[in-house]
Amino acid sequence: MNNTWTDSYNRQTYQEEQLLYNHWLELVKVESPAELISRFRTLFIHGTGYPDRSIVEALEKIAASTHAEQEFKYILNRCCHILINRWQTYPSKQAAIPELIALFEDAPKKVVVFGYSRSRSIGGDLPKLVHQFTESEQYLTLKRLAQVITHNWEDRSNSKTPASLALGTLIPRYPYLYKHCLLSEDSTYEQQKIIKKIQAQKQQEFEIDLSQYVAHQVRKTQIARRGTSISFGRTIQNIKNPTLLSDPELFFALRQFVGKVEGADTYRQLAGRFRANASDTQSYGSFKDDLYEYLIPSVTDHRYGNCQFNDKLYKQLHNTFPHCDSQKFNEFLMMRTCSQLLNFLVVESSVRPNHFVFIDLISNLGPTQTTGLLLKIVLICHKVKPYLEKRLAILFGHYEFSTREGVLWLVKALENVNLALSTNFGKVDVSFLR
Repeated sequence: MNNTWTDSYNRQTYQEEQLLYNHWLELVKVESPAELISRFRTLFIHGTGYPDRSIVEALEKIAASTHAEQEFKYILNRCCHILINRWQTYPSKQAAIPELIALFEDAPKKVVVFGYSRSRSIGGDLPKLVHQFTESEQYLTLKRLAQVITHNWEDRSNSKTPASLALGTLIPRYPYLYKHCLLSEDSTYEQQKIIKKIQAQKQQEFEIDLSQYVAHQVRKTQIARRGTSISFGRTIQNIKNPTLLSDPELFFALRQFVGKVEGADTYRQLAGRFRANASDTQSYGSFKDDLYEYLIPSVTDHRYGNCQFNDKLYKQLHNTFPHCDSQKFNEFLMMRTCSQLLNFLVVESSVRPNHFVFIDLISNLGPTQTTGLLLKIVLICHKVKPYLEKRLAILFGHYEFSTREGVLWLVKALENVNLALSTNFGKVDVSFLR
């Protein structure tokens, strides 16, 4: 399992690169964001007129290197992050981050040579390399970061989310996707820490907004039932639904994720009982049988289950590490089985992004019941929670440039997962809805 949260891309740093990095590390301490952005524009976009000749020569050598096409995206990404990492620690400078990232939207798409000498402009390779950077995973993560930083959380009601906008504009809403969508293979430990901090802040904001909104709606309902004046709410009437779900969808989801779903049990209680029983399981084969019985009740559409899904699920489990069936069950097999299940239920990988089962589940069970099925898996094996988040990040990236209205099923799923994870792994408490 590749975890971009902790793993860092290791590559050798050459002398010219280090000179470039040290240049920005020194300047970011003394110059304003506006001055630094101007420098970036001159050096990387215009490619001519930069005042420090030693930096120009270093960049020329980097651009002329035989490894430039493979390595330059990492170099430029690190230069960007040297400034971003510093600015992120100062609230007054954070607005400069999207400006820096937007610079590259003006990068020339075609290389046109006018016969300038190398003394007047950096070699013709640079515009090509910068353009390649704008098409890289590194730049995509930067653009997503800009979305998150500029998001002022005023757009938290479903009345202010134009369906014609791209799905990618919703990235600020889903902190659980950040570590997979805002980091790339070459992200440093410092970058990881910054994203983790932003994630925690956004998650806290969402949980506070959700708690306040739910409490407000419950109070409104209680007062309406008593037939008293609703003027009580003048001071908090601006509280908005922090999700993209309608009120009925929101409260149905919350009651599913924190309330009783199978008899008198919540998802947490069901998971706790399953784990307790699993510890007594003698063999891995028996565990898989028990896991099947644990998951099937979530398929509330019995016709769909009996005709299609149940058999697919049984075969998937039956074919998961069959050579281990007679072995004694252990936690490692639990984790491997649950991660394989998430591959099957959501999406396998970015290389093989088939997700027919996921779409089929949502079409037949709806996004809330489908999310409940995924929640069941994560609750019995907390270690696969990042793995589920990664599956959803793959789908997010797959449909990132589609309109929201074109992938409404995915938007609903992402919103439901946000609620499920927040209520079961976060600090938000809406247990009074049971």
